[in-house]
Amino acid sequence: MVFIRRTREYLLHLGAKEEQFHTARSLRHKMTEAEAVLWNKLKDRKMNGLKFRRQHPIHYYIADFYCHEKKLIIEVDGGIHKDKALREHDENRSAEFERLGIKVIRITNEQVLNSLGAVIEKIKRIISDDMA
Repeated sequence: MVFIRRTREYLLHLGAKEEQFHTARSLRHKMTEAEAVLWNKLKDRKMNGLKFRRQHPIHYYIADFYCHEKKLIIEVDGGIHKDKALREHDENRSAEFERLGIKVIRITNEQVLNSLGAVIEKIKRIISDDMA
């Protein structure tokens, strides 16, 4: 039984290190306003019955929101992500997730706070496209 649990945990986190779990736990207590608003729409299987996890360690990174069933990450980016160096880091990070077979959606804080309905529809559309 221990072997099965380790395998499941590995698949869920793709070898994330213990330090990332501590950082993720800390980040859950420091969510931005936009993350909190979106989390309220994703938690408790409110999005098409799918389970989303917040601040979820995967490989070398921590994803804002992750749905293992759909292999989908949703990243909520604040104004700091407009910086060229950070934008390049985000692109590399997204490419690494996609190399691992995980789709990444990037949404800005402004989109969540000003157009939540459109954000929810975008996520639902991507989820349903994956189901087809």
